Amino acid sequence: MATVNRNLSEYDKEEIPNGADFKIGIVVSEWNNAITFNLLKGAKKTLMDNGVKEENIDVRLVPGAYELPLSAQFFCKSNKVDGVVAIGVVIQGETRHFDFVCEGASQGLMEVNLKYNTPVSFCVLTDNNEQQSIDRSGGIHGNKGVECAIACMKMIELKRSF
Repeated sequence: MATVNRNLSEYDKEEIPNGADFKIGIVVSEWNNAITFNLLKGAKKTLMDNGVKEENIDVRLVPGAYELPLSAQFFCKSNKVDGVVAIGVVIQGETRHFDFVCEGASQGLMEVNLKYNTPVSFCVLTDNNEQQSIDRSGGIHGNKGVECAIACMKMIELKRSF
């Protein structure tokens, strides 16, 4: 696993751009909200710890992970944000539903990145069980929301460098 011997919440603050003038949209799945809201908490705190003003963070809730691409597209099309963090969790069940939701969310978010030339950070946990998701949303492996907030900020800075 990618998170073995790695804490998702650890980063070198010196390598993070100052987000004082960044505007960030965050779309959060309400499905498995005990987990997604922990990811949101980590992402939002990280953005603010790195200079993003609270009033420049716009959080919107969506029903599930499958709805994340369209909601990210709404943000990108509005031209009111520099980047988006898309937060969700899909836990393996007994049917192939997991596969379809994961593929739709990942492919859709990638397409939004490219279509709108706007960073969209993929903060969708795709775990085998609930405990793995808990471990990655503030548990023993840290918080994936932190990692994705940092990725979004770095991509905004990279885009501005061109």
